Amino acid sequence: MKKLFVALLLSLFAAGAFAQAKMRVAWSHYTGWEPWGYAQQAGILDKWAKKYGIQIDLVLVNDYVESINLYTSGKFEACAMTNMDVLTIPAVGGVDSTAVIIGDFSNGNDGIVIKNGKSVKDLKGRTVKLVEFTVSHYMLARALEMNGLSERDLKTVNTSDSDIAAVFAADPNGAAVTWNPPLQQARNAKGAALVFDSSKIPGEIIDMMVVRTSAPDTLKKALTGAWYEVMQVMTSADKSGADAVAWMAKSSGATVPEFKAQLGTTAMFYKAGDAVTFATGAQLPKTMDYVRGFSFSKGLFGQRARNKDFVGIAFPDGSVLGDAKNVKLRFSAEFMKQAAEGKL
Repeated sequence: MKKLFVALLLSLFAAGAFAQAKMRVAWSHYTGWEPWGYAQQAGILDKWAKKYGIQIDLVLVNDYVESINLYTSGKFEACAMTNMDVLTIPAVGGVDSTAVIIGDFSNGNDGIVIKNGKSVKDLKGRTVKLVEFTVSHYMLARALEMNGLSERDLKTVNTSDSDIAAVFAADPNGAAVTWNPPLQQARNAKGAALVFDSSKIPGEIIDMMVVRTSAPDTLKKALTGAWYEVMQVMTSADKSGADAVAWMAKSSGATVPEFKAQLGTTAMFYKAGDAVTFATGAQLPKTMDYVRGFSFSKGLFGQRARNKDFVGIAFPDGSVLGDAKNVKLRFSAEFMKQAAEGKL
């Protein structure tokens, strides 16, 4: 009887310790992810964490790729990232990840800027700065393909997203591929021209909150609930909506008009139901097929991959692209649907 009592105490202690353990979530500056910073400072994230009996430690990582690397190495339970980057870094690295929130797709928030040029064709022979092997690289390849060029026609140089705007501004013959807010900063540089943006490939660059599949549902629900509460605040017609947007603008280093302009080129899914429709639509598997083909062609699946089927990608309807025995990326509509139905 004494042993049973001790065992029960230990199990209760372990459960309590787990419930109080902080779950770490990473994010980086991007127009579509600024709501995470607001959710933290406004107490919304903490409110939803308490509802599900957990603690969430939201951490701003100023280098986007580094945030994904830290997530992949186990330092975080969740991380804000794009559809391509979750595939080519954590998924290929063996980390089973689930996209629980599809926040938006870039509809002009990613772009190519150059000096002394007016079109994509003027990139020929140039040195182009970008964060290599991310969605910037993907968009560059798509832009070149659509204009009869290839990467053989130029040189790319890997440049951190925290440095790229300043590097571009200082180069009299600059060319760069990046996303907002550095894209807007680069566009404001003297002599800069925007020659291509993600509105030309709508729905292909998707911004998400990715969570380890093994993480408890309490974390997934808390993040989803907090996100859609912020979406409700942002779209409010009263002062709270304006205050939220003003806070996000300041956090991102932009003025309110600049941030509103960035939101205008971000196809935000303010309503959970719209995100569910996108996640369950026929276009998403087609987009991911294109993305995995590009990623494999760039060697981003590693030496073990013999073809683009190396990593399995699962969709809400249960279908799988690639190896069904090696599914490492899952698109889920479960928690967004619960948010849409008011069941979180």
